[in-house]
Amino acid sequence: MDKPSALAAFQALSQDTRLDVFRLLMRAGPEGMAAGEIATTCGVRQNTMSAHLSILSQAGLVRATRDGRSVRYRAEIGGLRGLLAFLMEDCCGGNPARCQSLIDEISLEC
Repeated sequence: MDKPSALAAFQALSQDTRLDVFRLLMRAGPEGMAAGEIATTCGVRQNTMSAHLSILSQAGLVRATRDGRSVRYRAEIGGLRGLLAFLMEDCCGGNPARCQSLIDEISLEC
């Protein structure tokens, strides 16, 4: 991940509702949730939630798939891994091998 992409991800997650949505989708797992269900769970109007989901999607943190007439959203684990890898690429005084156990742990498939 490059610096502009990392900044976009941080900006997306720096808003209260979007952080809640991302964490909700992480808990939902690979099945994800329908947009309306996300809005209801978070207590946010659907058109407002659509804007939040769009920002998260543009930042590479969620992905959308069509499910009949609705859209399902899932946390984009690759986007999260990319962000974490970006943060850790210079860890331990530029010796990421010292952080290898942590890197291995975040690389596990859910």
